[in-house]
Amino acid sequence: MAPKPSKPVKPQIQSRSPAIQFDDVRLTLPSRAGPVSILRGVSLQIDEGEAVAVVGPSGSGKTTLLMVAAGLECATSGQISVAGEELDGLNEDALALLRARNIGIVFQSFHLVPSMTALENVSLPLEFLGNSAPYEHARQALKDVGLSHREDHFPAQLSGGEQQRVALARALAPGPKILMADEPTGNLDGQTGQQVMDLIFALRERTGATLMLITHDSELAARCGRILQMRDGKIVQPTAAKRAKVEA
Repeated sequence: MAPKPSKPVKPQIQSRSPAIQFDDVRLTLPSRAGPVSILRGVSLQIDEGEAVAVVGPSGSGKTTLLMVAAGLECATSGQISVAGEELDGLNEDALALLRARNIGIVFQSFHLVPSMTALENVSLPLEFLGNSAPYEHARQALKDVGLSHREDHFPAQLSGGEQQRVALARALAPGPKILMADEPTGNLDGQTGQQVMDLIFALRERTGATLMLITHDSELAARCGRILQMRDGKIVQPTAAKRAKVEA
């Protein structure tokens, strides 16, 4: 009797762990007119290695979402997990250490220390983490963004695009698992903004970092693998980037 043919073995698909996870997250702030709901029951998951854009009209809660994910703003209720760690109950020191080890943040307004050179600005998070060679690693980070020749310059001596590249180098120098960018081209002209975003995507691709991008720019959003659309403090339309219509 002929042996029965063996069944083909199905390849096992390994699921990625969530880098950022929100479960019914709410943020309400007081005002003279009464409580204002900024985030209204946001639930989302961004997996390790994903590039996700968050879009929506001004005032929809996009930047607040990033600030809460980074532990820079405390949610009123709900559960938040970042890089495998629950944010609830962490004090300011623990949150600062979590950010330093796992998160690089690029803001629209750069947030460079004006009294420090480009090299000193980039070395700051490395020194905080006790890196044994902070200036060596900072020089490499500046080289990665094409600013080796500007390491001794102060922010006031740099163009807007150069300042944003220094901010990007500072965010990526410690090798974070997660890169968060809040309107990183908002203060730049079109060509310079394009160059900065090309750098962000190229460096993210090289490092494998998760990217959470807050943007009004539909073209930038379309470069991400997925788009989350916000309106009135809620995620209203999670969709693949190729099919998304970005509302600015």
